Amino acid sequence: MKGTVTPIQTAVAIIPSPNLLWRFKMILFLIWGFGCCKIGWDSVMRMSVDLRDLFLYEAFLYYNPLLLVTMMVWLWGVNLWVFSQGSVNYAKIFDLDQNHLTHNEIWKCSTWMTIIVPTSMTAYLYLYSHGEVSLAASQPVLLYIAVAVVLIFPFDIFYLSSRYFLLRTLWRIALPLQAISFPDFFLADILTSMAKVFSDLECSACRMVHQQVATIAWFEADSICGSHSKVIPLVLVFPYLCRLLQCLRQYKDTKEKTSLLNALKYSTAVPVIFLSALKYDVSPVSWISIYRPLWLLSSVINSLYSFYWDVTRDWDMSAFSRIFKFNRPNFCSNLLYGRQWFYFWVIGSNLILRCAWTYKLSAHLRHNYITVFTFTALEMLRRFQWIFFRVENEWTKMTKSSFQIAMSEIPIEEQQLLASTNHEV
Repeated sequence: MKGTVTPIQTAVAIIPSPNLLWRFKMILFLIWGFGCCKIGWDSVMRMSVDLRDLFLYEAFLYYNPLLLVTMMVWLWGVNLWVFSQGSVNYAKIFDLDQNHLTHNEIWKCSTWMTIIVPTSMTAYLYLYSHGEVSLAASQPVLLYIAVAVVLIFPFDIFYLSSRYFLLRTLWRIALPLQAISFPDFFLADILTSMAKVFSDLECSACRMVHQQVATIAWFEADSICGSHSKVIPLVLVFPYLCRLLQCLRQYKDTKEKTSLLNALKYSTAVPVIFLSALKYDVSPVSWISIYRPLWLLSSVINSLYSFYWDVTRDWDMSAFSRIFKFNRPNFCSNLLYGRQWFYFWVIGSNLILRCAWTYKLSAHLRHNYITVFTFTALEMLRRFQWIFFRVENEWTKMTKSSFQIAMSEIPIEEQQLLASTNHEV
């Protein structure tokens, strides 16, 4: 009997270790990534040289918004991981219930997004290069429909409570008719960094509705979905208008003048966007002599105003004392916590990327799609590091206010005890 092995022991022995499973998944991921790159490259090389750049621009337009959203989800998972390692209770800050997504679940979602979006893009390139134009045109359409269905799916799968929390917050941002909470303006600030993403989503949806996918009918600038469309600056400015209305609503509720100054900051983005769009409606002489200097001036004002507000208002330098102080210090906390160079890097990079903000939102520069994509990705990295200090600052305010309330209650209790005459021993 001592030499026999029970079925339970056999089953336990068969289960591989977590490290082995992780390595196996990484090998599969690398094989998939290499396959997508190889198929995509071969498909592009099959096209004629004169159509290659146009087709890549179109394919890039459909898929770069979802790739950038995937990148932001990955970075948000990193934010949550850092908060979970330290003393910042982000669930309390955002008023989340116990079923909120952890950083591991966020990374699981971003992993699937990382797989699905490039796979659809590879299928699009392959089918188009092999003459299956109708099937190629269906790939981005099916992907966008799938994303919309997953977001609004009413059944209790795919993290229903978290999806509806996101949708409710988006609705409150679009219509700020109620008191503004921290999640409302926090997400609205993130959406301002993704204004270019929404602009590309609008262009993609326009071409899908007008059946211009996998064609070059949209290439004419004056077409309904062309680069001169009047809708593009409206979509770019929409997140900033939402944030401006939030500030006005906050002033109505609190009467704090700081809210008006914050609203003024977001209003400075409006001339940058619309002055840039005027290039297509004015003569070259007028653009060079009048409108371009005004555009540059408004860009400088907005960049410097936004940088000042980030450092002095959103962050509050006193909040730097606890950031990256983990409960169990590791390489990340030892490298960053309390290091002076890190704070100089954050402030300096924020200033540079604030100035680069102008490039990605300027309508007359959007034809440089690779450069615009790079600057948009850099803006998301700036917002990623902004989140650390903004949430830390909010947590510092919450803990400080709760401490002051607790201290203010002590004298009242002492006075009640001293005033009482009914003492029994």
